Amino acid sequence: MCLPRWSFLVLGLWCVATSSPAAEPVLNEFSLQDFRGRTWTAADFAEDKVLVVASFGVECPLAKLYAPKLQQLADNYAEQSVGFLVIDANRHDSLTEMAAFARDQKWTLPFLKDLNNQLADRLQAERTPEVFVLDQQRQVRYRGRIDDQHSIGGHSRPAPTRDDLKLAIEDVLAGRDVEVAKTEAVGCLIGRVRPPKSDASITFAEHIAPVLNARCVDCHRVGEIGPFSLQDYDEVAGWAAMIAEVTREHRMPPWHAAPEHGHFANENRLTSDEIELFQAWSRAGAPAGDLTKLPPAPQFTTGWQLPREPDLVVAMSKQPFAVPATGEVKYQYFSVDPGLTEDKWVTAAEVVPGNRAIVHHVIVFAAPGGKVENEDGQMLIAYVPGMRIDPLPKGFAKKIPAGSKFIFQLHYTPNGTAQEDLTQVGLVFADEKEIQYEVQTASTRNRKFEILPLKADQAFSSKTMSAPTDLLLLSMSPHMHLRGQSFRYEMVWPDGQAETLLDVPEYDFNWQMSYRLKEPRVVPQGAKFTAYAQFDNSRDNLANPDPTQTVVWGDQSWEEMLIGYFDIAIPRDPNTKLNIGKEVRRQAVAGEVVELLMKSLDRNQDGKIQRSEVAGERLETAFKKVDENADDVVTIEELQKNLPKLRP
Repeated sequence: MCLPRWSFLVLGLWCVATSSPAAEPVLNEFSLQDFRGRTWTAADFAEDKVLVVASFGVECPLAKLYAPKLQQLADNYAEQSVGFLVIDANRHDSLTEMAAFARDQKWTLPFLKDLNNQLADRLQAERTPEVFVLDQQRQVRYRGRIDDQHSIGGHSRPAPTRDDLKLAIEDVLAGRDVEVAKTEAVGCLIGRVRPPKSDASITFAEHIAPVLNARCVDCHRVGEIGPFSLQDYDEVAGWAAMIAEVTREHRMPPWHAAPEHGHFANENRLTSDEIELFQAWSRAGAPAGDLTKLPPAPQFTTGWQLPREPDLVVAMSKQPFAVPATGEVKYQYFSVDPGLTEDKWVTAAEVVPGNRAIVHHVIVFAAPGGKVENEDGQMLIAYVPGMRIDPLPKGFAKKIPAGSKFIFQLHYTPNGTAQEDLTQVGLVFADEKEIQYEVQTASTRNRKFEILPLKADQAFSSKTMSAPTDLLLLSMSPHMHLRGQSFRYEMVWPDGQAETLLDVPEYDFNWQMSYRLKEPRVVPQGAKFTAYAQFDNSRDNLANPDPTQTVVWGDQSWEEMLIGYFDIAIPRDPNTKLNIGKEVRRQAVAGEVVELLMKSLDRNQDGKIQRSEVAGERLETAFKKVDENADDVVTIEELQKNLPKLRP
């Protein structure tokens, strides 16, 4: 029975009318081989009253998550004349990879290689995973998702709210019209075999490979967190349509800071031209080009990414931690005594997950008292997928007091098979005599919020943190959980002017990023930091564990946090003066002052402007905003460098 038209908007689903008995069967005949070499035909399923055909891909993260459930459903309906058939139409999935996938998933299901997309095209399949329920006449009665538990971007509910595939099977077995005959399948686009256009101007060798090398293969290579490698043409060509989709929607590469505020050393944002390259290449059928013109493959450091071998390596525990195949795993905390009998100064640190496939993120705290509650304590180092190690500048280091314990906080994400992990951290020490700046991880937070049920855009702010002395701001790391919606850092200068340091308009719990400034930012004593956050506790939030619950502060991901971490550097010598003289504060100068400055630059091409030559009271006001230590002569280069900071 079709749903009424008005329900389309309410449910976000659409209806497919039941095919008439006279229509041509969709799968009346076929002949395909499985990964073992056995040939399967339609006759093998002739006695089944219901046939479920599932489109899967061995490298698609969502397919991996749903693989155990598909086998479970097949087992549950084995005695009710319900057949299950799995096809892989991806051009880049080999029989060997299919065999490994079936073995890892403990599948007994027929798993066939759909060469040239024979069945996928007849079913009009688009994604993996995507399922089709066919009646005994082999008419499609349902198509779409298995259920609504897992979604793109690593978002998963603790349990599904609707078991679409199961309900469709029950309806067909009972001779009823399927209540919801079509849902939107989410997952990876099928890597179909497509002939490249002969006149294509964009090719893999000359245009796509250089961008992938610069932006993507850091994670998407063998042994790294990316679910598939992007270094081989045949593999990349199979993912061409998916690459075009995720880059067009700015889902990859992951970067969430708004470009209007701040300049960051680790920014990994594609340009509009690079995005269009992927779109054009996919539309052209992913042509290879002249593969002899491929750029050299980037070289990556194997083992530790630290500047030298670590002076100390500490594992989270003596035994690996077992992670189940499915379900939600609570944050795990491991306390370790590294045996430090004296203070140590750390200039570089690296967390190395024992199993990158399931480690979502890691934070290592140094706790002098040996205990961290609610993420207090000195954050030593963190890990998120794709993070690269940057040693602190010369003369900068974090101090670990003697007797400190290390607290490992780990968040695991099951991937469809049982796994184990043994994560460790490596540290590089420096001589205390060489350290001029002590780096600390400070934070501003709010523990008192109450997030109401069924509402988005719920705004809260943190307590305000004041700079106790002149200091350098090095990086910012927003932290919320699954209901996190947006996050913004604001600094108020001692003169009352406010400035946005970082704006993350679409916060993503799956990417716990640290935003490292290109240049350390001088912050004067008395400046105030505040974090502003919004939470989405509505049903529209695909990651929401339970939108009907009121949510308060808590350690676990189904609870919430509001923390704005800062890495700051403070001079060890209290007499050290930080050079803030030539930094003009952004909000202190009006746009019309910028115009006057530009005119002054145009009139003074000899390279210098004397203060006495710059007319106008507003410009004089602007110069007063420059610290009293500024020189009387300001070079054009200095003014040009600071012009972006002058713009309101």
